[in-house]
Amino acid sequence: MQYGRYNFYCLFEDDAILPEYKGSTFRGILGHALKKVVCALKKQDCKECLLRERCVYSFVFETSVLKGESAGKKRIASPPPPYVIEPPENRKTFFKKGEPFDFVLILFGRANDYITYFIYAFEQMGRMGMGRRIGGKRAGFLLERVYVDDNIIYSSKSKQIKGGAFTSSLVVEASPVDEAVSVNRLELTLNVPLRLKFENRFEASLSFHVLVRAMLRRISSLNNYYGDNEPLLDYRGLVKRAKSVDVIKSSLTWFDWKRYSNKQDRSMLMGGIIGKVVYSGELSEFLPLIKFCENVHIGKQTTFGLGKIKLTGVWQ
Repeated sequence: MQYGRYNFYCLFEDDAILPEYKGSTFRGILGHALKKVVCALKKQDCKECLLRERCVYSFVFETSVLKGESAGKKRIASPPPPYVIEPPENRKTFFKKGEPFDFVLILFGRANDYITYFIYAFEQMGRMGMGRRIGGKRAGFLLERVYVDDNIIYSSKSKQIKGGAFTSSLVVEASPVDEAVSVNRLELTLNVPLRLKFENRFEASLSFHVLVRAMLRRISSLNNYYGDNEPLLDYRGLVKRAKSVDVIKSSLTWFDWKRYSNKQDRSMLMGGIIGKVVYSGELSEFLPLIKFCENVHIGKQTTFGLGKIKLTGVWQ
């Protein structure tokens, strides 16, 4: 699967007040800005639009509209959004004029072909402003630069986007268990909320088999729609063997945060689990899944940056 990780560096042009968790704010404004940039029929409902199959906005933000058209015989019928926004992990809410802030935009598959549109949309976001109104207006910002690793692909001075290949191939492969280097304990850290449902309810803990189910679903859905079909993995066997892995230490807690939904016109609680958890068992074969999902997030509301997992300890 083609994978792009783009770093955006911005400067506030006004004082700004943002929520503690900023992913929802960034996502909402990006949607408005991208539609403003690319939509040819401003008042047309996407479901009725004849251009929807070739529209960048529909591809990125209206995946449910394209569900029936793109699913075909795919095992997972609902396409996942082809992007993730990783906001700053700090909970700072007040920014002074001139202060910097940054975030990461992750794109999957052919969404990387549209990076020019995303950059222009974020420029528009700066003009539209974001956050709570201060003195009747939202805080504007300048998109100063976009970079991939150490390569600057856009700057506000040049106003040009550098050409070239800035993506990598993200794959997951079943790895044979080498008894000489087998992993029997590992630690995962969740610095942002992880929202997982199992048996139709949200998990307040994180049993290993529930984690593995979520990782397999994420891997399968992304590769189905944005890669070269899903990898050949022993899905049932992996889940079965995951049930024998134990939680030996956990500091996981439930964390609630509020976001305002413009679509539903109300505040919503978006809780999830944060903290650390240590697992013990035969874990070697699960490492490729974890390493893949460290890059793509798992669970619900990944577009806001939720569900980021990090492997912080491995023991043999």
